[in-house]
Amino acid sequence: MEGGIQVMLLQDFLPDLKLREFVQCYRIVHFEFDKPNLTFFKAYPPKPEVCLHFTLHGSIENELADRFTTTSLYPITLAGQQTGVTFRYNSSSLLNIQIVFQPCALFRLTGIPASAFTNQYLDAENVFPNIRFVFDELQQAKTYHQLLSIAEAFVVSIVSHATKDAHPLDAAANWMIKKGGNISLDWMAKESFFCVKQFERKFYERAGVHPKMYARIIRFNKAFNTKNANPGWDWLRIAILCNYFDYQHLVKDYKSFTGLTPQAFHLLENNSPECKLGLDKQLYKARFKLIGLPL
Repeated sequence: MEGGIQVMLLQDFLPDLKLREFVQCYRIVHFEFDKPNLTFFKAYPPKPEVCLHFTLHGSIENELADRFTTTSLYPITLAGQQTGVTFRYNSSSLLNIQIVFQPCALFRLTGIPASAFTNQYLDAENVFPNIRFVFDELQQAKTYHQLLSIAEAFVVSIVSHATKDAHPLDAAANWMIKKGGNISLDWMAKESFFCVKQFERKFYERAGVHPKMYARIIRFNKAFNTKNANPGWDWLRIAILCNYFDYQHLVKDYKSFTGLTPQAFHLLENNSPECKLGLDKQLYKARFKLIGLPL
């Protein structure tokens, strides 16, 4: 591997208990190489999350596969729910802290239909007033602990001004994630006190995509994390564990979301920052545990 590593951290941190209905985790991505011309590439498949990025040092460029355009992330970027692969290029020095929201949380916090953010990377200053002050505070932080404290204080402030109340539908979206996308739409609608058509419409408003698409993204993401955590497992085993009918059904989702077969897409992981830095096994095994499968 070219270049010496000076700093490296890629880790998810749980929020305070009282904030977990709004935030899944805080994520810190930090690495420094002694060769400034290095660039890292990673293909990010869709996953069930909406994320606020603070890029404090370095740069990130996104290439959206369906648009064939490359754009730089804003210093503070709000990434809505994605439904396709994003190709990302990171500079050799990067410090990025992320706030990963719970399903439907962005709608509750802003009152803006989540569908307005779907497949978008937006300037967060247009969504959260005064967020630039938070960015400035983060840039002055000296430790990871300070970064997390500043991010959490910001979440506390926006939660206190949330514009929409919780709804049983929000719990249904979280339950969908816990069940790996393998859950009845009729049952969720009933539990949320809606008919199926009403449930689909309200889910789209609060989560940004229709429930069937969300279930597919969850199941696909489960397969993606399972394979990365267990590279020696064969694809049929992955398919069965992740509630696919068969291997061909899994292939269909991979091609739909990434444009590639499962094997071809996972070969791209060899060029990811996680693999280059030797953090991939630790990261994906931690995420694998979260989806409830035995190691």
